Amino acid sequence: MSLLGRDAGGEGTPQGPPPGAPGPAPHQVKVELGEKEAEGIYSNLVLLTHSPSEFLFDFARILPGVPKAKVYARIIMTPQNAKGLLGVLQKNLEAYEKKHGKVPAHGDFPPHRDIGFK
Repeated sequence: MSLLGRDAGGEGTPQGPPPGAPGPAPHQVKVELGEKEAEGIYSNLVLLTHSPSEFLFDFARILPGVPKAKVYARIIMTPQNAKGLLGVLQKNLEAYEKKHGKVPAHGDFPPHRDIGFK
């Protein structure tokens, strides 16, 4: 599995040749996105664990006033693919911050801002 990611400057357009260019190179994969998957799943909590052979990402949602979170998706990756995800995510975060400003880390929000649940 390779991580194609998204074009860091392309507002979520998949990486690849521009429209009208010849078909994908031999190392590229066309990705089909089903209607249900295109809707996406909101997650505001990720639980992560690993073994010697895999990384498990549990994407969950926690709601105000609810004492437990519900996992909506579990993604399992090899360590190599997890490392690739880290690189793609870092590249896209850098592009995002260049365009929109620094993303504050948890706990770095100014006290007057309403961020998250109350």
